[in-house]
Amino acid sequence: MLNAIFKYEFLQNAVFTAIFASIVCGIIGVIIVQKKLIMMSGGIAHTAYGGVGLAYLLGYEPMFGAVVFSLIASLGLGYIKRKNKENSEVALGIFWSLGMAVGIISVSLSSGYPPDMNSYLFGNILSVTKSNVNIILMLTVITIFLIFAFYPYWKTYLFDDVFAQIKGLPVVFMEYLLLVLIAITVVILIKVAGIMLIIALLTVPAVTASLLSKKLNTRMLLASAFGMIYSLLGLYFSYILDIPSGATIIIVSVLGYMTVYMLKKICKLSKKTAL
Repeated sequence: MLNAIFKYEFLQNAVFTAIFASIVCGIIGVIIVQKKLIMMSGGIAHTAYGGVGLAYLLGYEPMFGAVVFSLIASLGLGYIKRKNKENSEVALGIFWSLGMAVGIISVSLSSGYPPDMNSYLFGNILSVTKSNVNIILMLTVITIFLIFAFYPYWKTYLFDDVFAQIKGLPVVFMEYLLLVLIAITVVILIKVAGIMLIIALLTVPAVTASLLSKKLNTRMLLASAFGMIYSLLGLYFSYILDIPSGATIIIVSVLGYMTVYMLKKICKLSKKTAL
């Protein structure tokens, strides 16, 4: 496959996308797991499908449509959650289903040959275009800058948002900024794992990293590294076996997590036995 990477542009695009997505996924995934925003991330991801379909209907780049819908969903859900936590789950379900419905109807109304929407639903990293890579690179740079520019604030906010508020940190701003970053991450991962499988790729590398370290920055680095390993191995197996890339990456991720988990258990048992 290594020779093929230098030969075919679509494989180069896939490798670059896997690397960029893994970096963002590792950083944001750790925060999502820490703040227990997994289901909200799933809701934002499914809402993005409406943007994909509507953008195609209007003749725009589908990923730009996904960005717009994801941002609207994230900010809307964040506002509802702050105003009334009891209704936030209801709102999540509404956004989730509405986004999917708008996407399906938009595609059905489109003239001509319909696009391969499966690549957005279930992921197809091998279908990533050069323009997709450029968008993903831009979003990756923005995400990394916003995380590390405010890293001390993030560290305090993730430890305890009430304590952060007492310290005078702009907690409300950080909550909305985090939701925007989740929306950006969702768009980056759409082509890698697909809307239906994004939650797994957001959480599995982060949870794997948490088995090895409790420090925030170390977990982010480890989660990014695990994400790269999972994505590149999944890409390799999907290319060799000619099977769907998104599902393959997720299976590799889960197997990787289980391997690290079992190794940690074995190490603990070995230490107990030695004592």
